[in-house]
Amino acid sequence: MTIEFDRNGVSRRVLLRAGAGLAGTALAPGMIIPVFAEDKPAMGTWPAGSKGDTVTIGAAVPRTGAYAAQGEDELKGMELAVQHINEGHELIKKIAPKVSKGVLGKKVALVVADSGAKPNNAVQAQQRFINENKIVAMTGSTSSAVAVALNKFADREKILYLVAISGSNDTTGKDCARYSFRQCFYGETAANAIGPVLLKTFGKDKKAAFMTPDYTYGHTVTKSMSEYLAKHGGWKMVTNQISPLGTSDFSQYLTNIANSGAEFIVNVNWGRDAVLSVQQAKQFGLTPKMKMVIPYQIPFLAKETGAELTEGVFAATDFWWTLGDKYPLAKMFVEAFSKKYGYMPEWGANNAYMQFATWARMVSEAGSFYPPDVIKQYEKGETFASTVGDVHFRPEDHQLVRPVIIVRGKAPKDMKNKEDYWDVVEVVPGAPLMQKPDAFGCKLGSYT
Repeated sequence: MTIEFDRNGVSRRVLLRAGAGLAGTALAPGMIIPVFAEDKPAMGTWPAGSKGDTVTIGAAVPRTGAYAAQGEDELKGMELAVQHINEGHELIKKIAPKVSKGVLGKKVALVVADSGAKPNNAVQAQQRFINENKIVAMTGSTSSAVAVALNKFADREKILYLVAISGSNDTTGKDCARYSFRQCFYGETAANAIGPVLLKTFGKDKKAAFMTPDYTYGHTVTKSMSEYLAKHGGWKMVTNQISPLGTSDFSQYLTNIANSGAEFIVNVNWGRDAVLSVQQAKQFGLTPKMKMVIPYQIPFLAKETGAELTEGVFAATDFWWTLGDKYPLAKMFVEAFSKKYGYMPEWGANNAYMQFATWARMVSEAGSFYPPDVIKQYEKGETFASTVGDVHFRPEDHQLVRPVIIVRGKAPKDMKNKEDYWDVVEVVPGAPLMQKPDAFGCKLGSYT
């Protein structure tokens, strides 16, 4: 079940095509019933949020603004995960074997608000969900500024935060939180994965212009990329064009790039900003003369710009739907998603689905909704199956150790179908891409 809130806080109820409800049904064999121990102090919304027959997760995703398309894709992944958890779907059980038509005998519901990719909006929405819905976990971001704000909010309110899209190093770096967990890749792993491919393909001692959105995501991704290319390949940043989120006219930035002597454009912009900057770089005649690189790929980029503009472009990403040929769980996810929504999933939807599936695993393995118990289950660092193979969380910073996917844009003539935009060039194992857990200043807070 999903309850959606508009920007004025008015709700409307939407029923998901989920499996049969649990209320009044017989317990499945082996089902774990949560026990609310007398000796555990009330914390966050516990135990009130998990006393009924339903537990609720609050999602604040951008449904308007520059990141709206990606927010809607994330939301679809969340909704499919809730449906699968409540059904006890085969894919969920591959990830979370103890899930059986709900989590610990309870259905899962989702409440949704539009964050507009603005931190204040997201925090206010989650506060309302805590007060009115007694949520047991929260999710959503897409903007890393939102993720960082919700990290702090999660620790303060003692509510688990399942980070949605967030590429900033800071999310599990200096702004990490005990109550927050990130499953997607981020700036440092993107740079360390795509950097070797760029050096092998194009060589050393190149001149690059960077396009950077002016907030934590943009600055940390640009820092990781520029440092890798300089250290390992002698590439020089000849200009760094910093633009505010929501920029529609990139002409001044592109003019500066045109006069910089750059051979490459490393475009760190995201969402609609990325689409517009790619389109306008072509209109200005900068590409394909200058080669475009996307170090942190944007869901729907190729679809919105057209394959002509992403042809030959290298990008790092979290997931691409053709990985179903390599990973059985990816195939199951792609088939279920495309059947429900009528298009191949982008990586925002996959990330959201995996966050919910992983949460269901951790709660069911812990046998409890009590926040410290669930956190400690994550922190065991146990390996589990995912849509990109076996993965695990690092207990020191709550970052998932997972591969990064390197793709290259296909020429229109080489596309096998209308959504066949990218070739998977390499699946790079995650552990060697990651900095030491304390390298970016992560200091987790307390459980209580």
